[in-house]
Amino acid sequence: MTPILLFASATLLAGTGPAAAAWQPQRPIEFVATAGPGGGTDNLARAVQNIITKYKLTDEPIVVVNKGGGSGAEGYVYGKASAGDPYKVIFGTSNAWQQPLVSKVAFNYTDLTPIAAMAQDEFLLWVKQDAPYKTAGDYLKAAATHEFKMGGAQSKDTDEVLTRMIEKVGHVKLTYIPFKSGAEAAVQLAGGHIDSHVNNPSESLGQWRGGTQRPLCAFSPKRLPEGPKITATEGWSDVPTCVEQGLDIAQYEQPRTVWLPGKVTPDQAAFYVDLMKKVQATPEWKDYIEKTSQVDTFLTGADFDKFIKEDIEHLKQVASEQGWLVK
Repeated sequence: MTPILLFASATLLAGTGPAAAAWQPQRPIEFVATAGPGGGTDNLARAVQNIITKYKLTDEPIVVVNKGGGSGAEGYVYGKASAGDPYKVIFGTSNAWQQPLVSKVAFNYTDLTPIAAMAQDEFLLWVKQDAPYKTAGDYLKAAATHEFKMGGAQSKDTDEVLTRMIEKVGHVKLTYIPFKSGAEAAVQLAGGHIDSHVNNPSESLGQWRGGTQRPLCAFSPKRLPEGPKITATEGWSDVPTCVEQGLDIAQYEQPRTVWLPGKVTPDQAAFYVDLMKKVQATPEWKDYIEKTSQVDTFLTGADFDKFIKEDIEHLKQVASEQGWLVK
């Protein structure tokens, strides 16, 4: 996917109270995660909720609800149906604009109000802890002679797009099995019901630490940043890149995005843009980014719109090859 350029985070100090916009929330706020519990989208929504609550960035309570049905479409349709309601904040990924390209869903990303892309999440190729393959090359050799089941979060979404890219580059055929979240895919891999998945770091951190699965490689042009050790001896920076191991996909990332329903006022949208900037200025956000090995970024306004349109063109190419494009 097209990489997001890094932009400077806001220098406003956290804990200085609500944003100085004309509009302020006057009742509880609902954070809508367009995925199941434990997935990357859910983790993001809850991390943001915790930071806002800790620093009292708004006086109103925030509740996180999961609406991951229909590969996340449930959450976006809910947002579309809430037009004009600034108390519904939708957390998603590129599936906000990707799904309408490949599935007959009852929404388009233009039905929503974009607030920001807050991070770029990495992808890794994961296998069971006791799997015999030590490298991505070993995995591809085995997949060429055996039917491999690849798990992922949702259908015709970023995980399946990456799976199809692995097939094409590795000259293998993988059976893709969609789940409601990366957390579910991790559980299925731990139980031996699938052979691999391509979870983001945060979605399988606990399983790696617990010794049920391990990453073979990262779809990144360079090794992930050094952070705290996940196991007794290894951390994210110890994971080789996939190119190092013979799987020629140099980079694949996913933006973590925030939206409001359509037809909100500019002041309402500005409040949430400023709120997310304040979240990013906290040490807790930096810790969240480091632990999940994501790329900290902030895109809003014209920059966010430009990224979306460029990414749509890239996705059209992959979707066309797979015969996914909605007629």
